[in-house]
Amino acid sequence: MLATPLGPMIALVDEQGALVRLEFVDGQHHPASVHWRGLSYVQDAAAVRPVAEQLDAYFAEQLTDFDVPLAPLGNAFLQEAWRHLRRVPYGTTISYGELATRLPRPTSARAIGRANAVNPIAIIVPCHRVIGADGSLTGYAGGIERKQALLELECALPQRSLL
Repeated sequence: MLATPLGPMIALVDEQGALVRLEFVDGQHHPASVHWRGLSYVQDAAAVRPVAEQLDAYFAEQLTDFDVPLAPLGNAFLQEAWRHLRRVPYGTTISYGELATRLPRPTSARAIGRANAVNPIAIIVPCHRVIGADGSLTGYAGGIERKQALLELECALPQRSLL
């Protein structure tokens, strides 16, 4: 279990130390071993230490690019979507449609939205940087309040017209 300013997170790494999952847990109890997608994981603070250190630096505004190895589980489309998502720079936002155009799959904004919804690696695969075409903060598995807090941390909260 990792402590962050936005609440506890669980990090799962594979045997090579690559991050498979990072998510907010919101009061859920997680036993010493976790079963996820048919795989078993054992809590090991040393194994997730690089993730914890980089998250600490991110929240202290000392890190803008993560370099922990990643191994998210997903099909080819999801992998491609998450790779493009990782290219959205710190301190910026992008709409679902803009991200779809980069893939290039200009008509796949809904599929991109779904890829974001099932993103298994919060913060490091920055789905919080994807917003609605009108600048609205739409969906985030960790909650809209966390999405807003992450964008505020990155000074990337979109300016919205009061009209």
